[in-house]
Amino acid sequence: MPDAVKAAHYIQQLDEARCDDNWDAILELVRKVRKHAPERACLVQSATTEHAIIKASVKPAPDSASIPSSLEAASQLPILLTVIENEQTHPQDRFQARVCAGWLHWVLREYSLALERLPRSFDEDLPAADSPVELSEWTKVCALKAAYLRANCLARDGQRKGALEAFEVALPSLNTVWNATPGGPARQQIRYWAELFLTEYCMLASQATRDGEKSLSEGNCLSGFRTWARYWAGAAKGVAVAAQDQAGISGAGGYGFRGSVPRRQVWSEYYSALSEILQRDLAYPPSGVTVPVSNGDTVSARAQLRAELKKVETIYQGLLFSETKFPRADEERAEVEGYVARVMRNWVVLNGRGWKEHDLGAGGRDSLSRGTLDMLYGAATKTYHSTAILRHLFTVHLAVAEFDLAFVSFDSWLELVKKGKARVEKTGHRELALDDNATVLETISAAIAALCRYGGREAADKARKISEELEGLVKKWASLDPEGANPRDLVPPRSVALAWQSVGLANAQWARMTYESESRAVFQEKAIQCLRWSLSPEFGHVVDVRGVFALGVLYAEQRKLSVAIELVKTALLADKAVEEHEELHNGPYWRERSLIPLWHLLALMLSARQDYVLAARACEGAIEQFRDPIVLFGSRDLNGGFRSEHLNEAAAEKAGGDGIVDEMDDFEKESILEIKMTQLAILELVEGPTVAVNASTELLTLFPRLFGDLGETQLELPKAEPPKTMATMRSVRDSMFGGRAGKDHQPRQSVAISRPQTTQSVATTTLTQHTSSETAIDPRSSRRSLRSGSLNGRSRNSLRKRDRSGSRQRAVSSGPPVPPLNGDKYQPTFEDPNGPQYFTFASKSMAGTLRPETTDSSALSKKTDGPSEAGTGTGTGTLESFSPLLPFVQFSQEHSKRKRKSILVKVWLTIAGFYRRAGLLDDAQKAIAEAQKIVQSFEGDVVNDTSGALNTRTAGWGMEKSVEAVLADVWTEKGQLSLSLERPYQARADFETALTHFPDHPVAIVRLSHILLDVYSEKLRPPPAVSGLDLGGASLTPDSHEDHQIIASPPSRYPNLPSEPLGLGPPQHKPTSRKPDHEEVFDDDDDDNEEEATNGTSSASPSRLLGPRLPPPYKATSLPLIDRLAARDRAYGLLSGLTKLGVGWNYSEAWFTLARAYEESGQGEKARDALWWVVELEDGMGVRGWGVVTAGGGYVLW
Repeated sequence: MPDAVKAAHYIQQLDEARCDDNWDAILELVRKVRKHAPERACLVQSATTEHAIIKASVKPAPDSASIPSSLEAASQLPILLTVIENEQTHPQDRFQARVCAGWLHWVLREYSLALERLPRSFDEDLPAADSPVELSEWTKVCALKAAYLRANCLARDGQRKGALEAFEVALPSLNTVWNATPGGPARQQIRYWAELFLTEYCMLASQATRDGEKSLSEGNCLSGFRTWARYWAGAAKGVAVAAQDQAGISGAGGYGFRGSVPRRQVWSEYYSALSEILQRDLAYPPSGVTVPVSNGDTVSARAQLRAELKKVETIYQGLLFSETKFPRADEERAEVEGYVARVMRNWVVLNGRGWKEHDLGAGGRDSLSRGTLDMLYGAATKTYHSTAILRHLFTVHLAVAEFDLAFVSFDSWLELVKKGKARVEKTGHRELALDDNATVLETISAAIAALCRYGGREAADKARKISEELEGLVKKWASLDPEGANPRDLVPPRSVALAWQSVGLANAQWARMTYESESRAVFQEKAIQCLRWSLSPEFGHVVDVRGVFALGVLYAEQRKLSVAIELVKTALLADKAVEEHEELHNGPYWRERSLIPLWHLLALMLSARQDYVLAARACEGAIEQFRDPIVLFGSRDLNGGFRSEHLNEAAAEKAGGDGIVDEMDDFEKESILEIKMTQLAILELVEGPTVAVNASTELLTLFPRLFGDLGETQLELPKAEPPKTMATMRSVRDSMFGGRAGKDHQPRQSVAISRPQTTQSVATTTLTQHTSSETAIDPRSSRRSLRSGSLNGRSRNSLRKRDRSGSRQRAVSSGPPVPPLNGDKYQPTFEDPNGPQYFTFASKSMAGTLRPETTDSSALSKKTDGPSEAGTGTGTGTLESFSPLLPFVQFSQEHSKRKRKSILVKVWLTIAGFYRRAGLLDDAQKAIAEAQKIVQSFEGDVVNDTSGALNTRTAGWGMEKSVEAVLADVWTEKGQLSLSLERPYQARADFETALTHFPDHPVAIVRLSHILLDVYSEKLRPPPAVSGLDLGGASLTPDSHEDHQIIASPPSRYPNLPSEPLGLGPPQHKPTSRKPDHEEVFDDDDDDNEEEATNGTSSASPSRLLGPRLPPPYKATSLPLIDRLAARDRAYGLLSGLTKLGVGWNYSEAWFTLARAYEESGQGEKARDALWWVVELEDGMGVRGWGVVTAGGGYVLW
């Protein structure tokens, strides 16, 4: 007899048995339901048919083709259709029966009939009164099954678009299925059909995307993958996969259920879709979930993309590595190699300059690169001698500033590549895992660039050796016949040009570092030839920024200014090549940022041509190319100079306060600071040191804006009061760049020539005379003086006459007379309170300012007065968009702090020099004291480093100077200050201290040599000594003078020492009959000579050997001859060594002082040759050295 309670109980058990895949219990439960609920005939028949389908699918016949015809369930189809028609009471039973009928047709491969039987939507057979929470578990399974079967039938019929629409329509209505059992594991049948549904949907969507039928720009392009991720997270809670989760994998791998694609492949497609969105910079499809952050804001779209990409990457990587075994030597792991390639393409974008630090999540770039390194080392355990993985290890280690590990990886990679290439040439068998020729050339080029930019002398030597191998490879591979060679062996012209450029960089860097002065010219000439060849029209890169910059610096160092200016001008005036997604890889304003060193180089070259007006304009052009200073520096208000830490933090939190400088690395920031220093050097040269002092405070304002607060004490120095006859800041702007439009004023005295200078006609500039009590030599080389003496206003290329020398001054041509200037009141540094103005020497609205994109760049567009050499075409070309040769290198915070301290020391020493030359010696002393405090902190950071990789003698990777070199800079500036205070012996001690820290310091050597030569020439007398005590014949000791017997010296067995200077050769002048100075000095010591004679001692031999007996120190008015000769010989030794080094071979002051040493020794010919070399050097020297244009980066741009 039917029992309703038992009927409900058995119906529930039947539902659970089908959901749990317990088909063995189905028939018994069907019998009980039929007994206690005879009205549920539709439910009973659908369960019976499903049981028959499952049994036939699990145990197929031997011949798979006979499965549809032999299926027992096929005979039950008419009965099933009949009960479907008769069922009117239970909608869920009818819905389940319709899905069962469609499933039966699908199993019988009757896909068109299956489409007719299957419901079109989830709610087609369900009344509105039945809410989703009232649906049975099996009804939800049937809804999922129906959606999958319908889409599968459409796909099999070739209707891929319709199948995708069916999946997309069913997806939202099945949300309750994914969370059917939130408190426990999902049912077996739900997981089975959900995985079939999602894997089919994801793979179909991926195929459509690859074929162009579906776009990743659509808002729902990731809906299937994200649902798959939700399903995966729910499946991870299941008991069946709990053990596998211990390995860190969120879910089981493998093929999953029968008929589904590999789960790893779905994750691979998911990762590919996200990677494509990232690399093409597409709009991120919203996921509907916003992740709040601590301050209440929401995470940006890029941050969400990064988080989703990282999650998918972790899951896929875990599945891939766990399911891949280490290969044999003859096996390849294509999927692992492909995955590594995709990760690295994503890493290039994420680590590039287009993505900001906060978009990368916790840890930023460092965390990103560390995770990539872990992936690469894991992939290395699943491959055998993969050159790609070693190459990527080199790149990523470089990005995290682990240079030693990077070049270990590079060396291993290069060895494998050379062996692999040799093996291919010998056997003729292609190895797909071996890098192609273009990749090899580009990787070697990147290694050379890294060595030259971040390394020292040892790195430059390594780069030179690598370049020799690179030169051989590029000559060999570039000459391959395109018709007969394998396509993988052909090298594109871009790679060939890059290889020649790298060979040139290596030779140029080694020419600067080598100690062999004889070979320096050979390396420089080879570097120029290679760089010119890389810019050849044959390779299509006539205006490559990296090549133009390196070649321009080399030309400038060799004083070929006309060619160098023409070359740099071509790059600055070139049109911009527009490439897709260039900002994504290179960052915003990539072109303007890459041109900053070129503008700086142009300014230095124009100053060498005495075009000071155009040089100052070029400095401004580097900043004005950004159109608005707010673009570069942001909208942070720094008018007040230094502020407290909490105010800086509050300003940093303001929205929109960041500028381009906040995304620059320290090298780019330092290049901006160096431009400011060059601008101040030009200002000092033109208007005098007092005006430069007033403007130098901008350095202290610009530095914290660029580098932040280092926590060091800052000293606010008073401004110098400019003389009434000197030009003020406003007159500097007006005199250099012209007044503002619409303002009429009286003609004023010009600091330059009365008409704009061009490179065709260079007139000597008449400088404003600055009368100050300055008696010391200038710290900034021969821009202002070439010897120790007073500072006089004169032409830039003039040679200062020595007091004893008969050298004459060079003629100085002056401009036409001008009326005296009208003195304006001093104006503050920042005139506009609404925004920062760090380069304010010119009016922002002036006409004729150098602008790269306007027709007002007349100064650049004019031709120079020299022939153009091959490979440096003068026509305006197209500035190529380039991918950075090196990755964005993320140095550690400790390294960045050390580097910034060294830069701050340079700033303080520069300011100290301005104060010293302006006669404000007390303030100069304070600035030096500030620099010394920072150096001590810098030294403490190095000494306390726990890694053991740092020392005070070597600069290390990425540092321009070591601690000892920076200390030498401070002591050198101290010595110059002592000279200004007229304390030459204190200055000598300071310079000696500087050389104990850094023996090759150029300025310290030159200044010390000046003092030593003054000692030799007796311009510098010994300091007065305190006279001895007059004891009236008494003695402080028991022994009296009479008790001592003078023992006669035996005759000397050794030859007499030469009186001529050691190492300089015999004097070429005839000795004069004048009595030697030392004899005149010691004539009053006749008593001692008589005493020697009475004791039978001959005074001739000792006099020839050591001179006469020395007088007491308080009586001496001159140094002994042997001390004077030693001083001169030491000066010669220091100078001869300096002029052979890379820092001194083109240092004019060193050669000038060496010429003086030659002259003092009577070697006129050598002195004349050295002076002519000084003239040549001075003719092509800017206001500062050429090395400042890359802030210590050599010849390499980013």
